[in-house]
Amino acid sequence: MKIIAIGRNYAEHIKELNNERPDEPVIFTKPDTAVSKNGEPFYYPDFSKDIHHEVEILLKINKMGKNIEEKFAHKYYDEIGIGIDFTARDLQSKLKAKGLPWDLAKGFNGSAPVSEFVSKSKFADLKNLNFNLDVTDANGETQTRQQGNTSLMLFSFDYIISFVSKYFTLKTGDIIFTGTPAGVGPVKVGDKLSAFIEGEKMLEFEVK
Repeated sequence: MKIIAIGRNYAEHIKELNNERPDEPVIFTKPDTAVSKNGEPFYYPDFSKDIHHEVEILLKINKMGKNIEEKFAHKYYDEIGIGIDFTARDLQSKLKAKGLPWDLAKGFNGSAPVSEFVSKSKFADLKNLNFNLDVTDANGETQTRQQGNTSLMLFSFDYIISFVSKYFTLKTGDIIFTGTPAGVGPVKVGDKLSAFIEGEKMLEFEVK
């Protein structure tokens, strides 16, 4: 199983990080060892002092495919979920400044907490899907940090699958992170993160 992630897919997030708006999807990958399931805690790594949350809608690939036409892409996933792309922002900034890959800042152990996956038929319109991330701090104060809607994506689910499949053969069980909306920010030990799709809590875990 591999994780393919899309960067810079929401305009407001591009602005907040002062990045250039891409003409094509920005692709990076995470190893399977990044995955964290079942609400397991996220353990803050000692190589970073600035870990940021990035909440994203996930697609779970249901059959092998390559060079998939966009009009057929919807047949390659039956389920969606929600997850966090944890990013060591300080490390990423250093790597980007040197023109180096982001792997260390994106793919470290536990950097991809994922929810259970549910049938996409549960949702009326995947192109107009609300999702959000709430963070409760050690004092019990809860704040909605990120709110997104898939209608605001630069590149749609089907386009992403088609584009990615030109370069990587997609296999059953692969997960695609489809990009994060504005509002990314740091997490601290003691925080509890809760992620929702259309108001339904799908993922919850603590930072330790």
